[in-house]
Amino acid sequence: MVQFLRTTKKAIALVGLIALLCALNPLVRAEEATAVATENSLVVVVMDPLALPLSCPCVKGYAQRYYQKLADRLQSLLKRPVKLVFNESLSVALRDHTEGKVDLVIGKHSVVLADAAKNKLTATPLAMLTGKNGSTSQTGLIVVPSGDPAQSVADLKDYRIIFGPAECDEKHQAALALLKKHGVDPPAELETSAACSDGATLILDLHGKARAAAVISSYAQPLLEGCGTIKKGDLRVVGETEPVPFVAAFAVGSTATAEQSRLQDALLQASLDPLLCIALETKSGFVAIDAKVAQAAKKK
Repeated sequence: MVQFLRTTKKAIALVGLIALLCALNPLVRAEEATAVATENSLVVVVMDPLALPLSCPCVKGYAQRYYQKLADRLQSLLKRPVKLVFNESLSVALRDHTEGKVDLVIGKHSVVLADAAKNKLTATPLAMLTGKNGSTSQTGLIVVPSGDPAQSVADLKDYRIIFGPAECDEKHQAALALLKKHGVDPPAELETSAACSDGATLILDLHGKARAAAVISSYAQPLLEGCGTIKKGDLRVVGETEPVPFVAAFAVGSTATAEQSRLQDALLQASLDPLLCIALETKSGFVAIDAKVAQAAKKK
């Protein structure tokens, strides 16, 4: 009888163990599936200065692009999870948020190319994002305090001019070309500021003490007044650069050609959704890359 009870207890314990393992098995499979999903995620880094997390909601309906809507649409079209990261610097995003992995980068054309080069990554342009006016370009604006005597670019000889960083074409290379066109020689060592707001406030502080001008991005002009950085009418535009590409989507890194094609198709297809266009503050969503823009990217 005693032996029978011992055997019965062992049998019950064994059955309990088997039941526990069966119960845990789905959880183990779920964890494995999650790990696979994470490894298979499409990593998207958004550097667009008009993206909601990278801007401010000071101007109603402007600079509040909701990229989560795009991530959801890409996830549906590509049948793979999407990891969405926002950062003004690709280097910081790679270091702090993606463990060095990235598949798609959306941001200012010249800045993405420069950041990719710094990280020794190839960047292949897939599509351009249109603005509310349908344009895929931006310009640099040379501004002076409203009370300054300068009326045109040609009047800026011997002015202290604040440029943007070298990677911001509209505030640097395009501005230099505009000055050259009007016979204005820039100083041997260029003075730059990272943000348009910094350059704008600096020349206002210098007004009355020195003649100074700043180059700002055309997209930033509404934000300077909207966010209260400057008062309406504080600055006056005396020159505008030639248009340069604005926000583009790039396949970055070792993404295979076939995968690049799928990403491009998904971006263009997603843009057919009118609700997505509203969320991204765009007239036509993403459109095909212009041949000149593609060629320019190869030269960077």
